[in-house]
Amino acid sequence: MAISPNGALVGHSAALRLWAQVPAELAERMAPLSGVMVRDAVGEIRRVVPAYAQPLEGKFREVLVGAVEMAIVKCFDQITDPDGGQDDWQDVLRRSGRIEFLEGRTMDSLQTAVRVGARVVWRHLSRHGRDLGVPTDTLFTLADAVFAWVDELCRVAVEGFAEAQANAGGALERRRRQLLKLVLAEQPASPRSVADLAGSTDWPLPERVAVVALEYREDRHRLPSVSLGRDVLVDLESSTPCLVVANPRGGLELDLRGRRAAVGPTVPLAEARQSLAVARRALGFVRRGLLPDVPFTSCDEHLATLALLSDEFLVGRLSARALGAFAGLTAKQRERLETTLLAWLETRGGVGEIAHRLDVHPQTVRYRMHQLEELLGDRLADPDERLTLEIALRARRLLDRARGARPPARPG
Repeated sequence: MAISPNGALVGHSAALRLWAQVPAELAERMAPLSGVMVRDAVGEIRRVVPAYAQPLEGKFREVLVGAVEMAIVKCFDQITDPDGGQDDWQDVLRRSGRIEFLEGRTMDSLQTAVRVGARVVWRHLSRHGRDLGVPTDTLFTLADAVFAWVDELCRVAVEGFAEAQANAGGALERRRRQLLKLVLAEQPASPRSVADLAGSTDWPLPERVAVVALEYREDRHRLPSVSLGRDVLVDLESSTPCLVVANPRGGLELDLRGRRAAVGPTVPLAEARQSLAVARRALGFVRRGLLPDVPFTSCDEHLATLALLSDEFLVGRLSARALGAFAGLTAKQRERLETTLLAWLETRGGVGEIAHRLDVHPQTVRYRMHQLEELLGDRLADPDERLTLEIALRARRLLDRARGARPPARPG
């Protein structure tokens, strides 16, 4: 082994350097106590740490007793052979840490158990050391070695715990993405399939959900900071990223790092795909200028527009038929008459109210209404026809605005 100028072992941990200062014959004389130490340490851990207060049987017994036994036996081995291999005890402690996570115990409980066991071991060593007449300086060194050893045991066990936690997190995220795809599948999955997968993904199965469509970004793999925790299923891997939000209540406060987003209507879980379709349509409308360009769009606030333009081919055919009577007019004439007709349909008010809305003279309104009566005849008295005309005019106004058409000039 390499020795530094001050006599310390080079390349060894703090515990190993301290073990090397304990006389080997002391370890040989105390080694027979290891069985009692294991028994007492296990008993004290089960008594003091609530997470370990359970029957000593099965895998629990195998892991707890095995880890304590390895830690105690190895501390004597470190005294007699400081250059001995480290892989055996590290493998055992790392495996114990992994199992602790899988069994649902916490990292705090794990570290507390190690330190409780160490106190028991130290009580045995100090008492028997004094009985054997071990010098006080040697006992101090032994104490330092024990508690340095505890730090190393904790470090390795926590590594195993964190490794299992990371692996489980990755597996959990994969299952949650699978669940999201199942919830949004074109062919609805059976409620039992959804419930079973939700149970394995820490997703509280809701009765109602809302789906948030997100703008695609090149940095899509960088998760947004979402404050809704485990209630949110996340898909940022696809070209149409989205979130499924369980039990939405009130506003959705999301930090989406500059992405546009639209939240679809809240629907029963089985209709989540429809919520997504509406949210995606809303995002498309925002990009085209059919809806306001804001970071977060609530579809519930724009249902009329979303419904009106849900099938643009049909609404285009409807508009062409409904407004065919205006086809022979100039663009300026058509614009003025359509503006007046829409004001009349929206208000159903008198000439004075329409004139005030359009900022024109009442006589101008009378003239235009006379023209409209000549063009449309009895259609103005038919409720179905009036509805068709209003749908056509509203749709045309929205689409013209999206194409960048200038707003109608104020007639004079």
